[in-house]
This record gives sequence, C-alpha cells and structure tokens, in this order.
Amino acid sequence: MNYNLNKLSERAEKLSNLAALRKLLQLIANEHKTLVLATIAIIINSALNLLGPLIIGHTIDTYVQGKQYQGVLFWCGVLLSMFLVGLVTSYLQAKLMGGVGQRMLFTLRNAIFNKLQQLPVDFFNQNKAGDLISRVNNDTDKLNQFFSQSLVQFIGSIATMTGAGVFLMAIHVQLGLAAMAPMLLILIFTMVVSPWVKRTNAKNLKSVGGMSAEIQESLNNFKVIIAFNRRDYFRKRFDVANQQNYKSAVSAGLANNIFMPVYTLGASLAQLTVLVLGIYMIGNDFSIGLLIAYLSYVTLFYNPLRQLAALWANFQTAMAAWDRISQILGLESNLVSIDDSTETHSDALLEFKNVHFGYAAGHEILHNVSFKMERGKTYALVGPTGGGKTTTASLIARLYDPTQGSILLNGKDIRSYSANERAQKVGFILQEPFLFTGTVRENILYGNDAYKNYSNQQLEQAIADANLGSLLAIFEEGLDSKVTSGGDSISLGQKQLIAFMRAVLRNPDLLILDEATANIDTITEKLLGDILNNLPAHTTRVIIAHRLNTIENADEIYFVNSGEVIKAGSLNDAVDMLLKDKRVS
Repeated sequence: MNYNLNKLSERAEKLSNLAALRKLLQLIANEHKTLVLATIAIIINSALNLLGPLIIGHTIDTYVQGKQYQGVLFWCGVLLSMFLVGLVTSYLQAKLMGGVGQRMLFTLRNAIFNKLQQLPVDFFNQNKAGDLISRVNNDTDKLNQFFSQSLVQFIGSIATMTGAGVFLMAIHVQLGLAAMAPMLLILIFTMVVSPWVKRTNAKNLKSVGGMSAEIQESLNNFKVIIAFNRRDYFRKRFDVANQQNYKSAVSAGLANNIFMPVYTLGASLAQLTVLVLGIYMIGNDFSIGLLIAYLSYVTLFYNPLRQLAALWANFQTAMAAWDRISQILGLESNLVSIDDSTETHSDALLEFKNVHFGYAAGHEILHNVSFKMERGKTYALVGPTGGGKTTTASLIARLYDPTQGSILLNGKDIRSYSANERAQKVGFILQEPFLFTGTVRENILYGNDAYKNYSNQQLEQAIADANLGSLLAIFEEGLDSKVTSGGDSISLGQKQLIAFMRAVLRNPDLLILDEATANIDTITEKLLGDILNNLPAHTTRVIIAHRLNTIENADEIYFVNSGEVIKAGSLNDAVDMLLKDKRVS
C-alpha cells in the first residue's frame, strides 16, 4: 500500500476552502457555548464601533454647529463609555477564542499522534520522521494561530463590514452603491489569486518539513559524519534544503502580502468617490456631519476588508496546513483485523501457507513460501544479506501482512488476533533495539502490564525467576540505571540486553531474535544462550544470525534467499548452501 504522503498529496483531490473549513470546524464541534459567547462579544463590539460614526455625525450637526457644548460633552461621555465596553468585549472575545484555539490544538495533536500509532511500519518506512514532526508541530500551530487569533478578527471584520454596508445603503442608496463598487474588483481579484496563494503556502510548509527531516537525519547520524569527516557532505545537503525553504518562504511571503496593496487601493478609490460626490451633495439634504459619518462608515467598511487581506492569507496558510494534516488523519492501516473463529488443530505453532510478499508493487521478496514451526523447537534462518530473513521474521511478528497466502498462529489466522494478543504471544528482539529515555526498569516494563505494580525488589525476583538475573547484574545501578534513547549512557550491547529481558519477561509463545547477539561479547553471548535453553518448554525460538556458532544447536535450519525458504538440514548443509550461493553470485 502506498503511504508516501508527498505522492498522496500530488494525487489527492483538493477540497474547496469552504469544504475544508467545514471539516476543520468539526474539530471544535464541542465548543458551542464558548463560540456563542465569543460571537456575542464580537457582535457587541462591532455594534459599538458602528454606532460611533452615527453619534459623531449627529453631534456635529446638532451640537457642534450650534455651539451647544453641553450636548457635545454628553455625547463624548457616551462615546467614552462605548469605547470602554468595546475594550472589555475585545478582551473577552480574544480570551474565549484563545482557549478554543489551544483546546483545538491539543485535540488535533492528540488525534494525529493516535493516528500515527495506528499506522503500520510500512507508513514510517515511506515517510521521513522530520516531515511528520513538522506536521505535528508546525502545521498544527498554523491552525491554532488561525483559530485563536485570525478567526476572531475574521468574524469581527465580517460583522463590522456588514453593519457598515447596511448603514451606507440606509443613509444614501446611490452613494452607498458608488462606495461599494470597488469591492467587486477586490472580490474578483481575491477569487483569482487565492488558489495560487494556497498552493504557494503548501509548498512552503512542505519545504519546512523537508528541512526538518534533513536536520533530524544529520543529527541522528552525527557520529558517522564525524568519523568519516564528511561535514561538507551534510552541509551541502542542508544548504540545498535551506535554499529550497528560503525560496518557498519568499514566494509565500509575497503571496501572503499581495492582497493588502490591492485592498488599500480599493479603499482609497471608495473614499475618494464618496468625498467628491458627498461634497457635491452638501446642502441637498446632505449635511457636513452626515458626510463625516459617511466617510467613517466607508472606512469601517474597507478597513476590515484590508484586515481580511492579511487574514485571508492566514486562512490560506491554515487550509494548506490542514491539507497536510488531513492526509495523515485520512489514512487507514492495511493491517486489518478479521474474524476467524475456526481453529485448525496442528502441532505447529506457526505455519506459512503459500505466502507471497513484496514491499513495493511489482517486486516480490517472498514467492509462494510454505513451512511450519512446532512448539518448543529452535529454528534458525540463514542466508545472504538481503535474502529475506528479516522480512520473514517481520511477517511472523505481523509487522506486515502477506500480499497473498496466509500465516497461522496456533491454528488461527494471525490477522484474527488483536495487537495486544499478538504482542503477548510473539516477542521480537531487533538487531538495533529502540529504548526510551528513562531507566532500565521503565524500558523492561514497557508494554507489560503484568509487572507494572511490582516494587523493584519484586521485579528483581521475577527477573531472577526468569533466569535473567545475570543480565541485570551487568548494570551498575540495576533497575535504576539511566537510559537515553540516543545518547551514550549505555552501550549498544547493553541496549540489546535490556531488549532481551523485556521480551523474555513477557513469556511469549514465540521469540524472534534478529541478530540479537551481534553487539555483545562472547561471554555474555553464552549467558544469553543458557537463558534461551532454559526458556519454558512451549517457547518456540526463531534465530536470525550470520555467525554460525549461534545456530549450531538449532533443531531446524531454513535457508532464505531469492524469495524462497528452504529446509537446509544440518549446519554443514546450511554452510554449503551459503558457499554455493556466494559462488553463484
């Protein structure tokens, strides 16, 4: 299945802004009460702003021209009171919508993270971690900025514009039509340019993700960079990513600021039109105060429009960010669960039945593979590098599903087990185990609820009962030894020992070791061998190894290469097959 987000974005049908906004508003569907209060505050604030010019015009015509200063002072007091109420409503709406934005951000990031946890390994193989981090952090923050800041101004501007338009038409229809005529040109310009603005911002967000991925890759491989003295290589790669981000950022900045001068020009044309026609109409049922009020309403109509120019650019950025986020939220795992109540009675713990598999379409790695693994036996998978050993083990652990055929675990289709059931039955120790920052205890108990309430003393006893005490003794501080996921607090070999204890303590029915002894010394390797030999009688072991001494005690050996899994017979037969394969290649 194609999980490449960049390719999916190229093929995806783009939603209209209205459709995208409708989907986005579903994220704040439970904020009805807060949104109603914020909207009321916005309407009150807009109404107060709209009443101001009318009061000013009335005061000029009635009191200023008649030099009735008591009336002037009274209406000035009224205006001051209105402005103070407007200050309170502005603060209230900002506070309410700020809370909505933060809760939306919290919900959205949780939704993305939960979705990422549901997606299969195949998804992470096809996408760079840096780009995913950028979508979780940067893109969601763009949406938060729109909801917490821009949306309030957006609604307020619309309310003020609508009210100002009503006043313009109510005071004088013909003059109102002349005042709003430039808006038609602005609307046409906005409709034509908006898709380009959205595409430009989408490219910029993509370049930010690309640069984040490049930085992460460089930092993760910094030891290799230093060892090979190739700072120049990664510097060039970063420079390319930085240049792309710079160019896309410049284009996005241009796109986001293109509306403002056009909107300002429209506002200036409208004010000039009203001023010329208004002066011509003074004395003909049109007073000076009314002209001043009318010019104020023109300003109240076009100033929000200029604000909308900046807000519209923010909206386009938010929609571009939402497109990138919704690509993740719209994905579904291809590792679907099925109902399989039928159970085949068999001595085999695991069975491959006519299994085909390939990572990329049209390129199969395993062709029509069939074999069985019985309970309590030790199996070894050998073969040349790239032959398909780890792929076979990944299918056993159901990190992937076959493209054809079926895999049975305890006589049932492996797809019928829940993720928790499968993880309990199948243990997998990787060649490069991943550990979380914390302690040895926290890493051993990861995903294992059976011991979560144990004290250190009880857990140490459980480890000893599982014949793992000799491994724990290697760590100076025992269960409290510090672990960092990417640091040097412990060696790679010690990380493998922690992963080994983590897997064995789960008491799985089947334990897979993928080069699990590659980074440990021979003495510790012997300890691991003794532990494996003392596992419960029902535990089936699958060992992938290049060092033949690690598989000499295997009950059966399978040779994996060229899409086939073949019984190799004895250790000598496996060696002959490996040598023959090298000669052929």
